[in-house]
Amino acid sequence: MCGIAGFFHPTENREDQRIRWRAVLNQMNRVQKRRGPDDEGIFLEKGTGLGHVRLSIIDLVSGHQPMVRISEAGSCALVLNGEIYNMTELKQELQKDGAVFETSSDTEVLLLGLMRQGPSFVKKLNGIFAAAFWDGREERLWLFRDRLGVKPLFYTFCEGALVFSSEIKGLLAYPGVEPEVDARGLCEIFGLGPAKTCGQGVFRGILEILPGHMACQDRDGFRESPYWKLKAKPHLDSFPETVEKTAWLVEDAVRLQLLSDVPVGTFLSGGIDSSLVTAISARILKKRGKTLNTFSFDFQDNQKYFRSNSFQPDQDGPWARKTADFLHTTHRCLECTNQDQLEGLYKAVDARDLPCMADVESSMLYFCSKVAPINRVVLTGECADEIFGGYPWFHRKDLLNARGFPWSLDFSPRKALLSDEVLRELPLEAYAMEACENTLRQTPRLPDEEPVRARQREIAWLNLRWFMLTLLDRMDRTSMYSGLEARVPLADHRIVEYVFNVPWEMKCPDGIVKGLLRHAGEGFLPTEILWRKKSPYPKTYDPAYEMLLGDALKEVLVSPQAPIRQFLDTKKVQRFLDTPSDYGRPWYGQLMAGPQLLAYMLQVNYWLEAYDIRVL
Repeated sequence: MCGIAGFFHPTENREDQRIRWRAVLNQMNRVQKRRGPDDEGIFLEKGTGLGHVRLSIIDLVSGHQPMVRISEAGSCALVLNGEIYNMTELKQELQKDGAVFETSSDTEVLLLGLMRQGPSFVKKLNGIFAAAFWDGREERLWLFRDRLGVKPLFYTFCEGALVFSSEIKGLLAYPGVEPEVDARGLCEIFGLGPAKTCGQGVFRGILEILPGHMACQDRDGFRESPYWKLKAKPHLDSFPETVEKTAWLVEDAVRLQLLSDVPVGTFLSGGIDSSLVTAISARILKKRGKTLNTFSFDFQDNQKYFRSNSFQPDQDGPWARKTADFLHTTHRCLECTNQDQLEGLYKAVDARDLPCMADVESSMLYFCSKVAPINRVVLTGECADEIFGGYPWFHRKDLLNARGFPWSLDFSPRKALLSDEVLRELPLEAYAMEACENTLRQTPRLPDEEPVRARQREIAWLNLRWFMLTLLDRMDRTSMYSGLEARVPLADHRIVEYVFNVPWEMKCPDGIVKGLLRHAGEGFLPTEILWRKKSPYPKTYDPAYEMLLGDALKEVLVSPQAPIRQFLDTKKVQRFLDTPSDYGRPWYGQLMAGPQLLAYMLQVNYWLEAYDIRVL
């Protein structure tokens, strides 16, 4: 994993000012250095600059980037953030076609593939990636992003130049790109946050390459187009065949994603998703004579304050330990304190460049910082709920049929602290509803599909395009902030393509949540673990944490310079602080309730201040 950045000005020869533009590239690298602490490099030719910071995972010696190859027709250069899991097969294919390799890096596989076969080569990749390819033979810059958007890739235009970066902070390091937010951006923050519209960067003028898309910039302008689309297809397999194929796909995805020249570990919660990924990983590594490292997370004294509810029926810790013991892994349980979470709120904004999932994100960032010194690569069970239907809104009729995003239906908490003037000026609910409807209109559909199945397909599509992308952003930024590579084998595009078209009665046979995945995991895990009821990512229930948040927000509001004051009604905030929080009414997802609303507002204030944002 790495960070990439750069620019392309089709009509300007920037080698004339090499010192200046090298300094710009170096600065774009510097602000993303946490993504790649091991190495860095730049490439400058004509109007093109490429920057790269590297976290060394594959080919530790000769995988330096930007990777450049020179031909008689011109030079070609590539920067890559991510991993190409099927690099071995692709390399063999290219060698049969006459390609000569100088390294064992997946970067070279992509570079030579693009040079020899053109941009369509990206369709052959199985991996998570964001890449920029300079084709000096045609004086054209290409940008690529993986099918599901696991790796980020933002861009903007500034004085005739296309500017791109793995993170928004890289764009803001380019001269002339200013941190500005208009009404649309504020609707994203207050109406959709911590989610955001796919393809949008919230800051004015900042966009991102869509998942499964490629873009090209040359003298004729900028063009973006899909190289992959999820398609609706009739499902013809029987249930046993569906289970067998799902099992094979999951096992093969884990096998591919164990590709690494450094040791690989897993996050292990004790739930079906991470337990299955861990079980497959442990079995494969055992055949190689290796023992898997596993990591679980909890909060200090959480057993003292935990309250069982429909979302979290029991605690994960004992189940993670039970799974680790069964699989004979080297297991570590990491704990986070209230103070760690509070301090992490601001680091999480630094990592994502936006307000995010409050302590759900800050705690993950903290845990990643503790894992990175032990294992630089981990596999996670992320994305199974979105793909296999693990959330309540897949099952409850009131949520399934509700208008709007089913994980964010109640706008009253979102508006509870905002001033009346802000609420009059920002059409938060209308903005969110339109964003939802726009996405629904893009749902891949089958002709004449019965209404119930059509609606289930819509909910699955919403989850892939919204909720899953929010969690993938969380996973990327929190891990990369500490120089940790987190992989998501259950988000292999082949699994998504197949399971998206599996009928609901097969995904959840007999009404069992994620029943298909559980059946696919038979033989890997004990029955009690395999069929345990879902419990989501943990959060603290310590009332002292909410008190810390309340005190922090009060401190912010007494400062006349606090930028959040222009949006909040201080009387409403005080009433909110004086009322016990309702932990049972999340305003986003399943975990973000009263305390997380306070934490989110603290993040918004820090974001406005730290990024010196101009509100238009």
